[in-house]
Amino acid sequence: MWTAAGSLLAWLWLLLCQGFFWRTDVRLPSRTEPEVWPSVCVVVPARDEATVLPVALPSLLLQDYPGRAEVFLVDDGSSDGTGDLARELARRHGGLPLTVGSPGEPPAGWTGKLWAVRHGIGLARARGPEYLLLTDADIAHAPDSLRELVAAARCGGYDVVSQMARLRVESVWERLVVPAFVYFFAQLYPFRRIAAAGRTAAAAGGCVLLRAETAERARIPDAIRHAVIDDVALARAVKRGGGRVWLGLAERVDSVRPYPRLHDLWRMVSRSAYAQLRHNPLLLAGTAAGLALVYLVPPVAVLAGLAAGRTSAALLGGAAWLVMAGTYVPMLRYYRQPLSLAPLLPFTAFLYLLMTIDSAVQHYRGRGAAWKGRTYARPDALPDEG
Repeated sequence: MWTAAGSLLAWLWLLLCQGFFWRTDVRLPSRTEPEVWPSVCVVVPARDEATVLPVALPSLLLQDYPGRAEVFLVDDGSSDGTGDLARELARRHGGLPLTVGSPGEPPAGWTGKLWAVRHGIGLARARGPEYLLLTDADIAHAPDSLRELVAAARCGGYDVVSQMARLRVESVWERLVVPAFVYFFAQLYPFRRIAAAGRTAAAAGGCVLLRAETAERARIPDAIRHAVIDDVALARAVKRGGGRVWLGLAERVDSVRPYPRLHDLWRMVSRSAYAQLRHNPLLLAGTAAGLALVYLVPPVAVLAGLAAGRTSAALLGGAAWLVMAGTYVPMLRYYRQPLSLAPLLPFTAFLYLLMTIDSAVQHYRGRGAAWKGRTYARPDALPDEG
């Protein structure tokens, strides 16, 4: 009964005091079009992306942007012809100018993606852009995406404007796991607090509009070269330097990468979960205990209380479960999913707990954050992720 009461108190605190993380109305801020549109360079790191590039890249090339813009795709050692395919798509679709570069293998201390981003920013700087759009090769943008991002940055005076791309939700496992992924992210980094003054900082790596002057001042990406969770590290570096950051949910920016099996989603989460905990076993233990108290205790209290005739425990657990499900409903609506998935959030949280533990196990086995043929072990120091 007391454990169930503790869980209910935790949920009441989350409901009222955690930046209203559960609301999904944080969208691009009000904006007016500038009189003179600044120049923008789009940087796309890509490694073995031939399956998603035919959908994502044309959406960038065909941006309806009134100012000067061009696209730099950095082929990060692909083995599936990503670079050649990008050139063919540019010939076929036209639109913004495309440059395809290749940086070679990353040196020690760099993640492959950030090494590719560094190369792309280096190519872009020769054009003297005012803004850089860092976007992934699996992100499809609506035709007015770039113009809306730039207008929001100019009007709001933001150094970073980032949108959490709407992830694909088609398979059974995607529907069960993906909305919860964004829900948990917002719980850790409430979007309203990111835009406000304070230490909370985060971005969504699939869509980050960054002022070029700010990037140079914050030494991006060099200052975060080792970061596995590079989007959060980027936002922290900008905010530490006095920059302003905005993050919200996207309306017309979509990820086209499929995660049809649980195994695919498991790898997506587990590759960086332990890095989020700074590779600290004490933080892992605290996270596991916290997840159990907040997400697992309510349904267990209901079932155990009913079975043992402990009405108080069942009622307290049921109330916590109800608040939990209620906070999940807006995210399910955003993803256009049935609200019947809301009571299943404890099961999904249990999956995330197992993924996090597996991430730690893989780290201590020396596999670190493995992704697309590369493994990133824990660096000796993580000043930008601490």
